Formats: sequence, C-alpha cells, structure tokens
Amino acid sequence: MIKKESIENLKNHLDVVDVVGQFIELKKSGANFKACCPFHGEKTPSLVVSPTKQIFHCFGCGIGGDSIKFLMEYEKLSYPESIEKLASLYNFNLEYEAGGNTKKIDRKVIEDVNSYFQKLFLQKKEAVDYIKDRGISEFSIEKFEIGYAPTSNETINFLKNNHYNLTDAIDFGIIDTGQNGLYSRFIERITFPIYSSNDKLVGFGGRTITGHNAKYVNSPQTKHFNKSRLLYGYNLAKINVFKKNRIIVCEGYLDVIMLHQAGFDTAVATLGTALTKEHLPILKRGEPKVILAYDGDNAGMNAAFKASVLLSQSEFDGGVVIFSDGKDPADMVKDKKINELNEMFNSSQAFIPYAIDYIVGKYNLNNPVEKQKALGEANEYLKSLSILYQDEYRRYIAQKLNIRENLVKVDRVDERRNNIDLQKVDIQELCILKAIIEKPSRLDMVLDLVDESMFDYHKEEFKMVLEDIENPALNRISLNDKLENYDDERLHQELLTLIFKFYSNKLTEVSFNKNIEFKEKANLIRKIKDNIYQLKQGKLVSYNL
Repeated sequence: MIKKESIENLKNHLDVVDVVGQFIELKKSGANFKACCPFHGEKTPSLVVSPTKQIFHCFGCGIGGDSIKFLMEYEKLSYPESIEKLASLYNFNLEYEAGGNTKKIDRKVIEDVNSYFQKLFLQKKEAVDYIKDRGISEFSIEKFEIGYAPTSNETINFLKNNHYNLTDAIDFGIIDTGQNGLYSRFIERITFPIYSSNDKLVGFGGRTITGHNAKYVNSPQTKHFNKSRLLYGYNLAKINVFKKNRIIVCEGYLDVIMLHQAGFDTAVATLGTALTKEHLPILKRGEPKVILAYDGDNAGMNAAFKASVLLSQSEFDGGVVIFSDGKDPADMVKDKKINELNEMFNSSQAFIPYAIDYIVGKYNLNNPVEKQKALGEANEYLKSLSILYQDEYRRYIAQKLNIRENLVKVDRVDERRNNIDLQKVDIQELCILKAIIEKPSRLDMVLDLVDESMFDYHKEEFKMVLEDIENPALNRISLNDKLENYDDERLHQELLTLIFKFYSNKLTEVSFNKNIEFKEKANLIRKIKDNIYQLKQGKLVSYNL
C-alpha cells in the first residue's frame, strides 16, 4: 500500500494543467483553461481546468476532481494504478507501507538495453552500412542513439547475465512470454529509442535489415508506452519548436533524423499511426505552426487529409507539403536539396484548402450525381469548422465545383452552449454562491443574513455550501467563468438586493395571508418593514423571521 504522505507529496508535485494537457488539448480562458470533455461527446468546450484550485470540472457531464481523478477516468485505471502511473511520468519515487507492495519500476533496465543496442550497432556492419547509405552522419547516429537489436536469445542472455528484473523488462515491452518461454520484442533490427515529451525513454522503434515481412515495429502498448501520445524526436525538437514557432510532422524515423541533420530541427514523426486527437496537446504546446510533411502515395495523401481535417477543426495554423515522385524528406536531404525543402516548407498549402481539394478530387465532377456527392461531403466538412472559416471558404468550394456560392451551406447557428445556460438559473444567486466558495471566510457573515428560502433557484446549492463548502459538486459554480467574481463591496451590494427582494415578497405574502392571526400578522409586518427600511439605508440585516 502506498503511504498517504507519499500520495500527498505526489499531489503537491503535480500540476493539473500539465497533467490534463498531456491527454487533451487545453486552451487558455481567463484564469482557467478549457477543453472539449473527453468523457462525453461534445463540440463546444465545457471542461474547465483551474490552475489555482488544481482541479478540473465538466459543466456538461458533471465529472471533476484532481489530476489523479482525471487519469483514473481517462485511462480507466484504479486509484493506485493512476498514482503509480503519474509517479512514473513525473519521475517521482513513491513510498510504500511496510509489508505492502514495494515494487518500483527500474527505469535503468530500458536505459541499459538502449546502451547495449547502441554498442552492438557499431559492431554490426550491415546495420552501419544501411544507415550510412541513407545519408545519416555519425553525429546523427549518436544524437538519435541509433542501435541494433540482436537475436532474441542474445537480448535475454544480456538481461539475465546482468541480473536485471525480467518483470521490469516485460513492463517496458523489451521482452515478453510466449508458448516457448521468453522472447525479445526486437530481433535483428536497427533500433530507434523513443522518448516521452518529458524526456523519459519509454520504448523503441525497430527497422528490419533481414527481410522480415514487418519492415517497422514499435514497442507494444504498455503503461509507459502509448504510441498515440508520442511523437518521435519531440524530446530533441521541442526547444527549437518553441524558438522557431514551427513543428514539422513526418511519417518516419529516417525523415526526422535527416531533417534534423539538414537543420530542420523541429521535425517529429508519428509512430506508424495517423495523427490522432491524442497528439494535439503535444502539438499545441507553444502554439507552433504545424507543417505536415507526407509522402505523395495514396496512403500519405489520405493521412494528410485526415490530419488536415483534425487540425483545421481544432483551429491549428499550418499546412501540408506532399512529396511526389516517390521521394520523401530523407531522400531530398540525401540529394542535398535543402533549399528546395526550405521553399516547400515555407509555401505549404493551408489545411482547409488541402482538405477541400482532396474531397473534390475523389469525384468525377462531369457527372452530376458525383458532383452532388462532392458538394455534400464538402458541406459537411465546412460545417465542422468555425463560422469565420465557413464564410471564408464557401467561395473556394463553389469555385472548385463550378457552382453558385449560395449552394454551399454554412451553419450559422451556434448550438454549442454550456449546459448551465440551458438550465433555469439566476445569475445573481450563482455569483453570490461563487463569492462564498471562493472565499470561505465570508460564510460566517452570510449565515446570519441569509436563509435558504431567499434563493428562488439555487436552494440546494446554498445548502451544499453550508454543509460542505469543499464538495466537488460546487466546482460547476466556482469554475464557471461566465459568473462574475465579486469583491467584498460588490458582494455586500448583491446581498442587499437579494435580501431586499426576499423581504419585499414576504411582505406581500404575509399581508394577504388569511390564515395568520391578526396579532401575529401585525408583528411580522412590523419586523419585515423595519428590515426593508434598514436595507434601503444600505445596512444588511440579520434574518429574523
């Protein structure tokens, strides 16, 4: 069992914005950050992350909590599993109760295997020849830590002879167990170590040089390695990405290495998969211009289309560069076409026109039926973009299809509203509650003045504040940036208004109530009128009914 003090120390070590931002794309919104909630389908951001409170809350589905809670929900992990994964991500050493599970991942095993592979590479002539034939320099070999994985038995013997914990090696995807016992994941392959965005070695990519059917393989999915959240070379590129405000996304390891070698040191690559939503938080860091550098074959152009749609819908700046004639970035660097590469990257086609061109290009526009299908698909894509982009690219689609502009439909109704706006709410009541939640010391004052009956719409929330001001359910109020932040003076004025409205309504109610005896009614009316008089003088009065 993990010690409670160790968990608390880990929590103090974490930043909820950084944790959440590793999994979903966050955008600054005042003092907080916003994102589309990953726990329910939506197009408008309703999830708020508060760096001040170190919590997140979704106004759509109501889920919320701290960094640990987010990871539990996002990856469907148990509480201990989430803690251990966060500790691993942030290189934090957890402490365990005596007699409990004291297992800690030994990162040294994957680091030493990487060193072992690098040493073997220099001894393997076929591997060295292949890499040098591709134009890769000795400096790049060292910079990217290129290695060579030997036979399965050799890797396993290396681990056993050096007394490594084989369970740790399995956890890192270096080896695995099968019907015939232990086997290595990488056999007779050139290896490319893969690092996380926070510079931790998490896995490998491997390229066969023995004619294996699978030209490239990656480490298997583990708690350390998720290829959908990793970009090869990002650990080396990120400083330059921030400096140059540009990131080049390629398709392969060699493209990245050769581009860096040629001075394009913001190049990264996806790991054998298409660009996904899970990559967006990484790409968003520093708000760089994103350049997609993809091959000109059908697979590359389709991948560029899907990535362009994804990036344009998320309002990324950047464009697409397609390499034709069977060439790729690595080939062009090898051929010393550096200036041509630079021109291509500087004149990339923007995501939206590329996506529209791709859609239109799939259809025979001489056929009216096909033309209608092209229009339908283009319209659907256009409606997924912001209203500004819709207006900007209506004409472009019309020109491409040679049709009237009014035939291109745009979605002018912004249906993306916060759920709280759809409820019957009283902004004044919510702002008062928010002021109390933000500064709990105000509660003592309010207790004497306010009764739950004074709230027309938010009685339950007020009772919740009284019972447990730390209740996570109140996050939907405290994190709602549509609610004004009251200072003490403004709170005083709004309380005056709230209480005055209550006593005014109460006066009418009591005056016309025939079930109250005359003497009691007269006494109540006197109290109420006295309260109203004081309120008119700007004085808050204690609740006395």
